[in-house]
Amino acid sequence: MAEYLSPGVYIEEIEVGPKPIEGVSTSNLGMAGMSERGPEEVRLVGSWLEFRRLYGDPVAAERGRYFAHAVRGFFDNGGRRLFVARVSGTGAGRAFRVLGNSLRIRALGPGVSGNHILVKVSEASLAGDDRFKLHVIYFREGVPDPLVDPTLPGAQAQDDYVEPTQVEVYDNLSSNAVAPTEAVRTLAGSSLIEAFWEDPDAPAAPGPADFEALEDGADGVPPTLQNFQGREVTEQRGGETVTYETGLLGLEGVDEVSLLAAPDEHAVPGLRSEVIGQCQRLRDRFALLSVESGQRNVQGIVVDPPTDFAALYWPWVFVQHPSQNRRVLVPPVGHAAGIAARLDVERGVHKAPANAVVRGAVELEFPVSRTHQDILNPRGVNVIRDFRPDGRGLRLWGARTMSADPSWKYINVRRLFLFLEESIDEGTQWVVFEPNSEALWDRVRRSIEGFLTTVWRNGALMGTSPEQAFYVKCDRSTMTEDDIQNGRLVCYIGVAPVKPAEFVIFRIHQWTFGAEMAA
Repeated sequence: MAEYLSPGVYIEEIEVGPKPIEGVSTSNLGMAGMSERGPEEVRLVGSWLEFRRLYGDPVAAERGRYFAHAVRGFFDNGGRRLFVARVSGTGAGRAFRVLGNSLRIRALGPGVSGNHILVKVSEASLAGDDRFKLHVIYFREGVPDPLVDPTLPGAQAQDDYVEPTQVEVYDNLSSNAVAPTEAVRTLAGSSLIEAFWEDPDAPAAPGPADFEALEDGADGVPPTLQNFQGREVTEQRGGETVTYETGLLGLEGVDEVSLLAAPDEHAVPGLRSEVIGQCQRLRDRFALLSVESGQRNVQGIVVDPPTDFAALYWPWVFVQHPSQNRRVLVPPVGHAAGIAARLDVERGVHKAPANAVVRGAVELEFPVSRTHQDILNPRGVNVIRDFRPDGRGLRLWGARTMSADPSWKYINVRRLFLFLEESIDEGTQWVVFEPNSEALWDRVRRSIEGFLTTVWRNGALMGTSPEQAFYVKCDRSTMTEDDIQNGRLVCYIGVAPVKPAEFVIFRIHQWTFGAEMAA
């Protein structure tokens, strides 16, 4: 309570009424997988172009190399925000080179691809001993021999010229710590490299030097389950100690993630269980999985393990390779995630992520008929059907979870509850340590009622009135005296979610003009 010690007029601000609860985002995808290059630290990307610039094209067509294709499927189908966790194998190392005796340049992430990055130092456009110009080029297929310097006049006319896959130019970089173009800060925006001063207390601009490749990059052994699980990494960056987490562990620390996928789940034993386990443990995200490729016999498709925190999709789809004139067979999880994310934005999380064209898919691995779906749908397998003969394209035609519990058999119902629980959890943190009395209970009740009313108005709940759609109780009927004495505030919330119209039935019969319709 404020103190009033001298005469005068006092103006105070007070809080009355409920605090608003804001709904959390449900369209953010977290995905872990193997890429051509890029950082292992979790990064947020907002487009396929941004991903490609940072992580490269799809890697060699090997089993368990579907990450980039799934990312493209996500963005093609309307996804907007993707948290990327690049996974590398044990023994992978970063390529690096020291320019002059002062500036250490290294690839953003581990891998042999770092050895395909070259750097060149030349005179800056502006005069000054502390200034220099840096060219960075990258060749996806390896450094050509001989190398024709692409920065020289007439280079493209030479017979041996090879166009770099990616080029970055930084002019007027400075070793002066207070300069707007200080080298380390400026190069932090690079999609290929990062830089540190060997001696942060005495930085010195490197002298001119022709193109030189970074060295000592290594792929290590193929990633295992342990690599996908992730680890905590502590490293030195120019005198600073930086700690971050990789793989699924890194995605676990991103609260904004609401969808989770690992397209290479079938190449790494145990990976599917790790993905599902994270969703069940955190209860704020939903997993998207696929049936293994080659499963033509629908009788052999088994939903395992049963869970209401994941959805399973079949069959795989053919897509066009982004840089080669050929088709590639890929799992549909990225496309399904993009559809879910798009419909979340356009309609809301209560809309079942189904009956939508699978953009970017050009063909199905196997033809899927209604007979196939009659078997798979009750099991909890969502299929992609070919409706092109009807002019409706390839469509995602299922919206079921992998749950054995009928209460949680629909994806939109489970995801709606995840949305409600996470939103209420984040929106009521202010309640902790408040006086546990009737006044607080009333504010909590009105806050949640206000939020649920908005959810109902958006069409996510049943009923023609809020009273039919939900109830909120927070009073002495929900708490015992023992609860109150031990600091527990107990609130009961009930909601009536909408279910998808999965089976649309029109019953038609003949009737005579003027006759009564049969009951």
